[in-house]
Amino acid sequence: MNIPSPAIVSASPIVREVWVGPHRLIQGDCLEVMPTLEGVGAVVSDPPYGMAWNTDSTRFSGGQSENISRKRGEGRDDWGDIEGDAEPFDPSPWLAFRECILWGANHYAQRLPVGATLIWLKKPPELFGTFLSDAELGWKKGGHGVFAHYKQFPPPSRMAENGGKVGHPTQKPIQLMRWCISMTKAETVLDPYSGSGTTGVACVREGRRFVGIEAKPKHFDTMVRRVSEAYAQPDMLIATPAATPVQEALL
Repeated sequence: MNIPSPAIVSASPIVREVWVGPHRLIQGDCLEVMPTLEGVGAVVSDPPYGMAWNTDSTRFSGGQSENISRKRGEGRDDWGDIEGDAEPFDPSPWLAFRECILWGANHYAQRLPVGATLIWLKKPPELFGTFLSDAELGWKKGGHGVFAHYKQFPPPSRMAENGGKVGHPTQKPIQLMRWCISMTKAETVLDPYSGSGTTGVACVREGRRFVGIEAKPKHFDTMVRRVSEAYAQPDMLIATPAATPVQEALL
């Protein structure tokens, strides 16, 4: 009697991995991938907030979603569920890193130690109090100050960045993430919830090495494209990091 051999299953948590110069892009579960990483000095991320956000933006269209979809040429603006957003977010795996910035801090503030508060003002003053939130809150490890950054996003025309459309339902502006990265000193920045790769684009433009982790294949593909495009058009005023990473302590 022939007994079939058991299937060999890879123990690696990495589904796909792409290097763009010195920048490492990983598809997988960030909590499973994180213990395998080396050389990361800072975490800068916009994680799932644990609010089960409804990503179907057509619900704001006043019954005109079909007309809006035809005008945009994008189909329905329904992105599906945000990975991990249905459960309360636990920031503890990331707090041990020497530097850490996490957005959406008001949704899990009871789980955060004292630190600096970051405010992203995303509307002009004349629109305060209208249509969803005026601002978003972030938490930064260390300090006690409150720091604000103004950037309207998405811009009214949806054309000021990202090629005229956003690549993720909760995408942050590149300028905002560059501001965050400028507050850190680490040579290598990790975004464990990378989404469409905005933090990666910001790292490229700030001359930092980037490690991005994203679970959803669609968003991972968008991250690879955006980071590749940014790397192909470097800022001549920013030094490009060396291709061979300098190892830093993980925590």
